[in-house]
Formats: sequence, structure tokens, C-alpha cells
Amino acid sequence: MTAYRIGTMREPDSNGTKKSVLQYRLEIDLIERYIIPEMVNIWSRESRYSRWLRIELLAVEARVLSGDVPRKDYEKIKKQAAFEPDKIDEIEKTVRHDVIAFLTNVSEHLGKESRHLHYGMTSSDILDTALAMQIKDAGELLVLDLDNYGKALRHLIEKTRGIACIGRTHGMFAEPTTMAIKFAGFYTEYVRNRKRISTAIQHASVGKLSGAVGTYAHLPPEVEQYVCEKLGIIHEDVATQIVPRDRHAEFIWALASVTNGLERFALEIRHLQRSEVGEVEESFTVGQKGSSAMPHKRNPIISERLSGIARLLRGYLTTAMENTILWHERDISHSSAERLILPDACGITLYALRKAAVLAKELRIYPEKIKTNLKNAGDSFFSQSILLALIDRGKTREEAYALVQKSAMKALKSSKCLPEILKNSSDILQIISSEEIDEVCEMGKLLKQEAIILKRTGISQV
Repeated sequence: MTAYRIGTMREPDSNGTKKSVLQYRLEIDLIERYIIPEMVNIWSRESRYSRWLRIELLAVEARVLSGDVPRKDYEKIKKQAAFEPDKIDEIEKTVRHDVIAFLTNVSEHLGKESRHLHYGMTSSDILDTALAMQIKDAGELLVLDLDNYGKALRHLIEKTRGIACIGRTHGMFAEPTTMAIKFAGFYTEYVRNRKRISTAIQHASVGKLSGAVGTYAHLPPEVEQYVCEKLGIIHEDVATQIVPRDRHAEFIWALASVTNGLERFALEIRHLQRSEVGEVEESFTVGQKGSSAMPHKRNPIISERLSGIARLLRGYLTTAMENTILWHERDISHSSAERLILPDACGITLYALRKAAVLAKELRIYPEKIKTNLKNAGDSFFSQSILLALIDRGKTREEAYALVQKSAMKALKSSKCLPEILKNSSDILQIISSEEIDEVCEMGKLLKQEAIILKRTGISQV
């Protein structure tokens, strides 16, 4: 989980050659296989310190505008303020407080003007406000890739429109549907998740500069408002020493919902790719190998990876919920946990979204196998059509159900089709004719609403 302490400083390898920490960690830490640099940069050590400094400078700027700080002092601070990540880490070994270490290092670049930094503020003022900035920036990346996943699903829906397939409930043959309707369900979940994550990002992108217990005792609310507006975030209406953690729990919940949606899609692919089903298949590139022992294997590895990631996010959600419950105006039991789960949750969600988009975009569809499976399902799925036809002709549901079930069980145990057995049933023929049975048992009638269903998704036929 140390992946998100990556920066741009250099450190020597065993041969004395300088290499970046990013390169170094990529070589030694297996979790790095899931890293996406754009997200790492948001949560890096340098990014965090840069955000802290920006918040401090904006707070001084606000106090210049109110006449509390001489402009010449501010201009010097703005020009000379700087930090060295390595030195901050070194100072922290002694003071055991990251914000104090940061302020100490920044102050070394200034003179007496450093007294204006962190005036009337507490550590969480910059910690939580910087965190809001990071969530906002990370959220923008996540929404962009979530939309790319949505586009890939739209493409898949259009590619499979009109392809009839057997639907399954409890893993068993049920009634026919179409591949497009199947994938449309995942698309509408994407739409819902996009709303959830957009709302959650907004709710979690909240800062505070209200002091040690949130009372603005030494810094007026106008400074907080000025800083947050400049940063493009909102301020907490009623803070303690921190921004309430239900906001961050909501954000993790949204990420868990997104990855849950990806897993639901991935699980469908895993089932449909099984050898005995074979209706779809993940893309398999030239040179790719599926098994170290069995050269014939082509496994649904992307789908399985998405399932694993979703499990991790659900675990993080439990931690995020527990982080909301703190003593009085705050304790720091949440701090160590969220320093791990927030950057990691954002990182692996982004990774999962990119993999899911590739999965949907490059998914192989096998219409002939789909057709074969539909044929192998027999035609017992017309049982409900017959059931309703008998009800329409005056039978009670119980009477109609008993008649149709009896014929359907015969069809399942024999090689005969359901309509044929129905036509040889004197009980059935007293109610409905052979011609009417043929008319009722028509595939097109079962799938006639596909266009209407797809239209509800907002996807119009090309």
C-alpha cells in the first residue's frame, strides 16, 4: 500500500545509479501492477505538500485582502515559500507530526514573514482541505473513465441488437431475451452509478479552515470561504476539528457501487464464456497464454480480476463507515485507515474501469453458439405463453398452470417439443386449437419489445 507515497525524488540502486522512486517501486512491489500514473500523481507526496502550501498561501492572501497581513510580506512568502519532501520526512522523524514538519521546512525558506503561515489554523484545516482537492481531482479521472466504460457498453449493445438468446434464472434455461437487452441492463447500471459518483464527489470535495474545534475562534469564516472558492470546493457548514467522515464514506460507497457494477458485468461474461456455454469470449491477443500447463486454455482473466477488485472495495467500504464514528470533536483512529483506503480505492477503481472498458469494447460474440444454445433450450419456454392463452380463454391460473406444467414436464423428459405435446392433449385442445397454439408459440412475440426496452436507455437505433 506504499504505492501512493511515490514522488519524483531520486534514490540510488545497488549499483549507485539514480532512479526515480516510481521506477524503484515498480520493480519491487507487486501491487504496482495496478498503478495508473495519473492517479498516483494526485496522491503522491509532492502533490500533497504542494496542495498544503497552496492552501496556506491562499489563507495568507485572504488575510491580505482583509488588511490583517501586509502585502509586502505576502509577496515575499509567495515568492520564497518552498519545501523539500526528503527534508520534511527527516524532520518528521523527530517531531512525529507531518504538518509541523512541513511548516518547519517551509519556514526555513522564509524570514519573520513565516509567522503569517498557519495563522489560527489547525492541522486538519490543511489536511482535510487538501484531501477534498485530491478527491475532486481523482473524481474527474474516475468519471472520465466511467464514461469510457459506458461508451463501450453502448457499442456492445448496438453490436448485439436483435440477437436472440436464451435467458437464464437460477442458472437454468428460462425464456428467450436478446444479447442487447442483457447488456442494456449493465448500461443502465452505469448511468445510475455515474449519478452516484458525481454526487459523492461533490459531497466529499469539502474543505474547512475553522480551527481546532471548528469554531473560527482565531480565523474568521471569510478566510475559509475565500480559500475554498479559489480551490473550487465548498466549505463544511458545521465542522469539528475535521470534516465529518460520512462524506468520505459516501465517496467510497460510490466507488464500491461502481466496481460492483463492473463485477456484475464481469460475472455474466465469466458464465457466458464457460466451455459448455461459449456464447462470448474475452479478447485474446497474439502471444497471450492462458495456462502454464494447458496450452489450449483461454481464460476470462479480466473478468476475474474485476471480481477480485470489487471485493476489495466492499472491504474498504466497511472501513470507511467505521471511520465516521470518532470521539467528541475528533480523534485520529480514522487517519491511518483513510490514508491507505482513499488513494488505493481511487487507484484500483480507475484501473478496473479501464479494464472493464477494454472487456466490453473487445468482447467476442459468437452468434452461432448463441443460436445453438437457444435451440438446445427446447421450446418449453413457451409455457407461459400457453398459460396466459388458457387464462384468456376463461381458465383460472391454477387450472391453466396444472395443464401446462403437465405437458411441459413431458416435453422435458422426451425429445418432443412442447407445442407438439400440447396438440396431442385433449384437455388442452378443448380450450385452444392447434392453429392457435402455433400462433401463440412464436419467438417474435417474446422479443417484440426489444426496441422499446433499448429506447428507455437513451440509446436510439442507428
